[in-house]
Amino acid sequence: MASTFMQQFAKKKTVVKRSSKKYLTEALYKKLLSDGGEERSVRAKTNEFLKSRKSAYKWEVGRTVKILRGRKLYGPAVKISETMEKRGMNKTVSDQAIHLDLIAKSRGIAAAETYFVSLPESSKTNLTYSALLNCYCKLSMTSKSETMFERMKELNLEMTSMPYNSLMTLNMKNELPQLVPALVKEMKEAGVMPDVYTYNVWMRALAATGDIDGVERVIDEMKRDGRVAADWTTYSNLASIYADAGAFDKAEAALKELESRNARRELSAYQFLITLYGRTGNLLEVYRVWRSLKLAFPKTANLSYLNMIQVLVKLNDLPGAEKCFHEWATAYSTGSSTFDIRIANVLISAYLKEGSPEKADKLRRHAKRRGAKPNAKTWEHYIDYYMKKEEFKPLVKCVNNAVTAGWANGAEWAPSPEVVEAVMRHFEQSKDVGGAEGFVKILKEPTAKHEVVSIFESEIHTSARALRPLQHRKHMISGERVKVKYKRQPLLDASSSL
Repeated sequence: MASTFMQQFAKKKTVVKRSSKKYLTEALYKKLLSDGGEERSVRAKTNEFLKSRKSAYKWEVGRTVKILRGRKLYGPAVKISETMEKRGMNKTVSDQAIHLDLIAKSRGIAAAETYFVSLPESSKTNLTYSALLNCYCKLSMTSKSETMFERMKELNLEMTSMPYNSLMTLNMKNELPQLVPALVKEMKEAGVMPDVYTYNVWMRALAATGDIDGVERVIDEMKRDGRVAADWTTYSNLASIYADAGAFDKAEAALKELESRNARRELSAYQFLITLYGRTGNLLEVYRVWRSLKLAFPKTANLSYLNMIQVLVKLNDLPGAEKCFHEWATAYSTGSSTFDIRIANVLISAYLKEGSPEKADKLRRHAKRRGAKPNAKTWEHYIDYYMKKEEFKPLVKCVNNAVTAGWANGAEWAPSPEVVEAVMRHFEQSKDVGGAEGFVKILKEPTAKHEVVSIFESEIHTSARALRPLQHRKHMISGERVKVKYKRQPLLDASSSL
């Protein structure tokens, strides 16, 4: 769709020669991204441009929308698209299809449907139908997706690979990979040729059903096809499939092919290679790609160190992970830089798993001194450790710390049902009513209602066994408007009357 959209810009005008009174002095996309491309900045620049009433050529509006869409800046993209249309810039059907997709992503599917209905009949082609179908599929709206697909066939619209690919992707999301081969067959029978996306989804579907021979047949068919060239995704999928199947020699052959296609030396490519070589267990290749990454990106990003340390820990190379961590820590030891708690968490987890809580504590305190406060994930690692050791006093303390810290995005944290059950069982068996009451107090706010019920029931049982009054808890249960199980009610009544 995007390539069709750009064909209209064959006659591009230069930016240098245009009037600064009427036009921007630089290309629109450059102006909007001049401060680095952060969403807030782009929104401000967009509003500034639209208020200026200055014009931009259609080719640069199209290119700007494409770039913003690629960066998932849907709000500014749709605003520019709408405003320029109001100012008299005519949209092609391809433009309208892209606009529909932007509306769905920025304002919701209902707004996209309203836009589709408002289009003139001449604009309701395979492009706009396919765009709306793709939106339904991405939102896992199975019924609407299937209805839209059948409607497209009833209207005898010119079919491309896009609607078929959208449905195949939907089937994969719905964990129905077995339905994908039938769609490929239907596609071919309709005279629609598979593209590289089709082949890639088809491969993943066959792998999900355990048909590795089928995956290799798809690769062979792609090579015989001649029209379609395998891309980065093809070989990354293939390497991942072989790694999952334990065919490490074949996985590494696919990875070598993958490396040869990283001509643009993209960071994500290096990180992916490190992860997959790690899955094959090839530590030497992991380090080789890591060295290449650092040569290509001397100022190595936090995310790259995080990925590398995770891989080394999984490969049981803890000394290597520590060395990598200290290298990162040294690089970020000056100025106002602080530790990334995610990186520290990887080593904290590794130390706890090997039974070295002292090392974990030392690193946690060091990270905190550097400004990286422990988050819920940090304390989850400690909770796992104390659960296995059945040391409930420090475990409860860690639960409290995790509840207080919460998630990085501000969301509340709550322990798993397994943790809650284990702790309450411990208090029940030890007849520790005070401990049970304290634990319930910690959990009350962030815990889901159905878990509150379970906790109250356990606390009732604990109090009854300890012959301790629970009148206050009966009032709390009433206030929470929850019902305990019938078999627990006598215990509640008995403990309340003690």
